[in-house]
Amino acid sequence: MLSDIEIAQSAEMKRITEITADLGIDEADIEPYGHYKAKLSEDLYTKLADNENGKLILVTAINPTPAGEGKTTISVGLSDAMRRIGKKTVLALREPSLGPVFGMKGGAAGGGYAQVVPMEDINLHFTGDMHAITVANNLLCAMIDNHLQQGNELRIDQRRILFKRCMDMNDRALRNILIGLGGKANGIPREDGFNITVASEVMAILCLASDIADLKERLGNILVAYNLSGEPIYAKDLGCTGAMTALLKDALKPNLVQTLENTPAFIHGGPFANIAHGCNSLRATKLALKLGDYVVTEAGFGSDLGAEKFLDIKCRIGELAPSCVVLVATIKALKYNGGVQKQDLAKENMWALEKGIVNLKTHIENMHKYHVPVVVAINRFATDTDEEVKFVRDFCADMGVEVSMCEVFAKGGEGGMDLAQKVCETIDLCGENEFKPLYDTHATIKDKVEKIAKEIYRADGVVFTPQAEKAIKEIESIGFWDLPICVAKTQYSLSDNPNLLGKPKNFKITVRDARLSSGAGFVVIYTGDILTMPGLPKAPAALNIDCDNNGNITGLF
Repeated sequence: MLSDIEIAQSAEMKRITEITADLGIDEADIEPYGHYKAKLSEDLYTKLADNENGKLILVTAINPTPAGEGKTTISVGLSDAMRRIGKKTVLALREPSLGPVFGMKGGAAGGGYAQVVPMEDINLHFTGDMHAITVANNLLCAMIDNHLQQGNELRIDQRRILFKRCMDMNDRALRNILIGLGGKANGIPREDGFNITVASEVMAILCLASDIADLKERLGNILVAYNLSGEPIYAKDLGCTGAMTALLKDALKPNLVQTLENTPAFIHGGPFANIAHGCNSLRATKLALKLGDYVVTEAGFGSDLGAEKFLDIKCRIGELAPSCVVLVATIKALKYNGGVQKQDLAKENMWALEKGIVNLKTHIENMHKYHVPVVVAINRFATDTDEEVKFVRDFCADMGVEVSMCEVFAKGGEGGMDLAQKVCETIDLCGENEFKPLYDTHATIKDKVEKIAKEIYRADGVVFTPQAEKAIKEIESIGFWDLPICVAKTQYSLSDNPNLLGKPKNFKITVRDARLSSGAGFVVIYTGDILTMPGLPKAPAALNIDCDNNGNITGLF
């Protein structure tokens, strides 16, 4: 059996100019990065402004488990299957972060015969967007410390500097550091730290900005510190937003590649969903909607994180309305939620399946709260028995949702044609879109957190620590109470405890802190022990990756 990278390396890719020609894009609007990837011009969206928008399909999932759910694989396979049944479809995904690529998760280009290519490029440096975001972020940090060194005209309180440096790698040693050591010439000593690039507010801004002007304004609105009088200091006060914009002007342009079956695929922007808002760029999604009759996109982790943020943040800011939600699960993952250990998941266990399917039920119910139809996609394994499959089919029928058994990993688009048909039929059947976000942004910050916790996580309530109470009060005092909420929470459970599987009961969410992302336009709420700079596992994926003397990469997945 071929590995993911072997399948990708044997693919017959079309030149990117053929992909753009199929979409009707003029050569003047293409900026090629080699033969198989390109950025699209700043002017293209304006040229397509009069085009009618296609239908937006969001792919999300149950809470992730060690068994894997294959959300990206389903997204890619569904887009290929939609093309096979004659629908003009475009795919829009996030860029992978190097942290997971070299860490525990591996790459994020799909799997098997449902991948985006060139897989190695996408998972590694791609078009340099991550580098540009990292440098722009760190330019702002350098400007802060230089301002302190050069007399501190803004009277920045060095104990209350909020903005951190970043790098696109898992490195726990950089979470908390001391800088400015070694004497007067080396700066002002202070505590600092690093976030992973995909948790940087600059990443969120790039993914939510509508154009260069909006990008520059949002960068200027980043809250970086408070002064000695307790007044906020923003990036624009340091005078570097023009330079940051210059670093990001090309990164703002969406990247276009293709699937193994030559379906056009936008891969642009990559915020994590457990510590950020978890969606690809708004610009890429909007451009895809102008180019395709259907657009398949995904949001990170389970629907309690990525989908909630997609629907309550991205759709609100971008004035988007999804026509359908595809909810991905596996029978193995449902049994894991029912208490089966990973090594035993291949064995039939109806008792555990009945117990664990409550996780799927909760995610279906949650998505219906946004008034959007749901189709369940079961990523099928050879070990799934007929009785287990029948149970899941009957369960979904009782809930009034379509379900499809998918084999896109093994068969590509052919293995997702039933899903594609059911998604299209569901969209046609539901007719006019009735999408509505979960909460009103004009509620208080605490009320919005309570709404998410009770409606989506199914918590009994929320406990705010004294630090969180203080942070929220401060955010509201400077006028940013009416923003959407971005919860940083474990992806493994509906609760803030990763060990509580299925549908946890009798628990409260504990909010330990809050931070204003005024440039991105949301308030980050921290729960549990979630970290914005991950560490590498004991056996990182980097140990398996190699490059031979001819430049051929192996071990990437």
